[in-house]
Amino acid sequence: MDLLENMGAFVRVVERGSFSAAARELGMGQPSVSKQVRALEQYLGGPLFARSTRQLSLTDQGRRFYDQCREILAHVEAATLSFSSGHERIAGPIRLAAPVSYGRLCAVPLIGEFMKRHPDVAIDLRLSDHNEDLLKENIDLAIRIGAVRSEGLVAVPLGASTRYVYAAPAYLHRRGTPREPDGLSDHNCIGFTLLEHYDRWRFKRASEEIDVSIKGNLTSNSSEAIREMVLAGLGISLSPEWLFAADVAQGKVLTVLDDYQTTALPVSAVLSPERRHSARVMAFVDFLREHART
Repeated sequence: MDLLENMGAFVRVVERGSFSAAARELGMGQPSVSKQVRALEQYLGGPLFARSTRQLSLTDQGRRFYDQCREILAHVEAATLSFSSGHERIAGPIRLAAPVSYGRLCAVPLIGEFMKRHPDVAIDLRLSDHNEDLLKENIDLAIRIGAVRSEGLVAVPLGASTRYVYAAPAYLHRRGTPREPDGLSDHNCIGFTLLEHYDRWRFKRASEEIDVSIKGNLTSNSSEAIREMVLAGLGISLSPEWLFAADVAQGKVLTVLDDYQTTALPVSAVLSPERRHSARVMAFVDFLREHART
C-alpha cells in the first residue's frame, strides 16, 4: 500500500465532498478511490467516515486524521520543491478565516501581494463575522478583531483598529450633529452585537473619560449591514476606520465627535499551537504583521 497516495485520495474526498468528485480530479475511477480509502481505514484500524448517514461526514478520529494528513502532505510537497529548487520554498494550502468587511477591504489585497511572493501557496479565504472554531472547521489561520478569549489558541498582535463615529450627511441634516458624547442620547445609534458591551460607547479627551449608554432601534451582527444602514441615513455608528474610509473620501459619510478618542480594537492573527510549525502559515503571519491594515 502506498500510504501517502492513499492519504492524498482521502484528503481529496473530504475537500471535494464526495468520492466521485475526488475521482474526477484524480483522473481515476470511483471504485479505485473507494478502495484506497478502505485500505487506509484497514491500515489505521478504524473508520474515517460515518457511513451510517446519507451525507458524507467524518468520524471524530477521521477529522483529526484529515488535519494531520493535510499538514503531512503539505510538508512533503514543500520538501520536494525545496529539494528540486535547492532552497526552502513556501508552498501548500492555507485556509484563512476573516471578518466579512475586513476580509473584503483589507485581507484580499494582502493575499494578492503575498501570493506574488509565494506563487506555490493556495489560499482558501472564508469570510464570516462569527468566530469560527479553528479546529472543527480545519482553519489554519484566522484574523480576529477584538479580544481573543479562546483558550489553547495563539494570538499574534497585528495592530489596533481605530474607530470613529460615522453618520450620513442626510441623517445629520435631519437629526442634527452631536457635539459631545452625551448628545448621542438624542440619536439613533446602531449597535454591532458581536462586540461585548456593544450598547456602551467609550470616549476620551485629555484626562476625561466618558462612558455612554447608547440607544436606538437598529442592531446587527454584520458590519456590512451596519455600513449600509449608515449610508441609508438610518443612524449613527461607531465603526472601524477601514470600514468607511472610501465612503468618507467620497463624501457619502461624515465623522462626528472628532475631538474625542474612541477605544481602538485589537486585531490579531489567531492559530492553533500546531500551526506554528507550518512554514507557509508563519510566513503569512509575518507578512500580516508587516502589512496588515488596522
